[in-house]
Amino acid sequence: MADTTFTPTGKHLIAGEWVGGSDTFRSAPLTGEGFDVARGTAADVDRAVQAAEDAFWTYGYTSRETRAKFLEAIADEIEARGEAITAIGTAESGLPEARLQGERGRTTGQLRMFANHIRSEDYLDIRHDEALPDRAPLPRPDLKMVQRPIGPVAVFGASNFPLAFSTAGGDTAAALAAGCPVVVKGHPAHPGTGEIVADAILAAIKSCDMPAGTFSLIQGDQREYAQALVQHPLINAVGFTGSLGAGRALFDLCAQRPVPIPFFGELGSVNPMFILPAAAKARGAAIGEGWAGSLTMGAGQFCTNPGIAVVEKGAEGDAFVAAAKTALEAAGPQPMLTDGIADAYRSGRDKFAARNAVSTLVKTDAEGRQATPNLFETDASNYLQDHALGEEVFGPLGLVVRVSGVDEMAELAKGFEGQLTTTLQMDDGDADVASKLLPILERKAGRILANGFPTGVEVADSMVHGGPYPASTNFGATSVGSLSIRRFLRPVCYQNLPDAVLPQDLAKA
Repeated sequence: MADTTFTPTGKHLIAGEWVGGSDTFRSAPLTGEGFDVARGTAADVDRAVQAAEDAFWTYGYTSRETRAKFLEAIADEIEARGEAITAIGTAESGLPEARLQGERGRTTGQLRMFANHIRSEDYLDIRHDEALPDRAPLPRPDLKMVQRPIGPVAVFGASNFPLAFSTAGGDTAAALAAGCPVVVKGHPAHPGTGEIVADAILAAIKSCDMPAGTFSLIQGDQREYAQALVQHPLINAVGFTGSLGAGRALFDLCAQRPVPIPFFGELGSVNPMFILPAAAKARGAAIGEGWAGSLTMGAGQFCTNPGIAVVEKGAEGDAFVAAAKTALEAAGPQPMLTDGIADAYRSGRDKFAARNAVSTLVKTDAEGRQATPNLFETDASNYLQDHALGEEVFGPLGLVVRVSGVDEMAELAKGFEGQLTTTLQMDDGDADVASKLLPILERKAGRILANGFPTGVEVADSMVHGGPYPASTNFGATSVGSLSIRRFLRPVCYQNLPDAVLPQDLAKA
């Protein structure tokens, strides 16, 4: 029988050593007893980042095959601890076992995807313009270009994905694949989960003989050490998934550094869904029921939760709304990730309910860490006049925006801020309307769906998980898929250098 036991120490992992601290906070799992967790300090940050910089001079110059085997070793070590990870992950987060098991598979799958990705040199974008010594009026030098790793990277663990967007999640996997050592700020909502995954990474570091500073994990629940991490002069980029407020504050700190660095933040998104006329007429009620299911999945704690539905006024739109209302009223309470998130969800619900131009369709309450669905309705004119209606409420809350035809639907689409996703519910008769909306939606979102719901994010070469601000702070990047490695690389051109001194991959080109 698989071993499910793991007793967290509450310590940081810094340069291969488990390090405690005199100042601690108490973890707050949904079930079971909490434990004391060390609070990271600026000194802890400095030690971890200095070790990452030292490791970079070795790790950043390893072969692609060496790094690929390291990533696969991390995946193997995570799987070896699989049952224990599920046990502590469910206790801390309240997420069901099946969700944690699936997320673990996604985490190890990402690591192995990047291992295979870097085995092919395509991601290096190697280019060579041969010398033209006889060209007139001036000769051309020999020019070679390749993508190179940028150095130590900071990664912030996410509250809603204890595995796939946290300690060994997509940001960490992409940075390690690129050749960049990583310092992770563990999320205080799941310190035990972070610790056991860090232990898996440490085992891979030892078995693959990697420098100890290749990976560090610093725990904590205060802003000061997070600020110290993003402002450390040896950190070259930051990967972040979290709230708009926290992300924007860190983004500003990165921009204000003496040497600014890129902040790859995934912040907030309401992921609007447009129900086009033919689809509303043919299957409006079914779409409404499906939307309710997507809204309540995981207590609505997905960055791609489709929080806004846009549908025309009239009988077809009424059928959509009625079906969604019925389904949401039947949904029971679900645990949220933290007490603070549950409180913020209720505050968001009350903000909507207090607005005169918003109709309350479903208003519920739940105590403590539990959440129940809420549904509201307004029209396009009121939405466009009230910026707060477009702010993300993290949880199972939906807003229906009614429009007076496809022209107003297009005007409403122009009024949305940047999004991770937008969705078109459409039938064959909606092609002309969809074609009218598409140029607008391309400017608003990183991913556009048809006839589905955006809460599933495939890990693949073509995936874009990002979008214009405030969905993310860098509209040209993605935090999911193989393209995400490009965040931690930069192009370097070598002019007239002999092959003997060129980077290994470029010398072979």
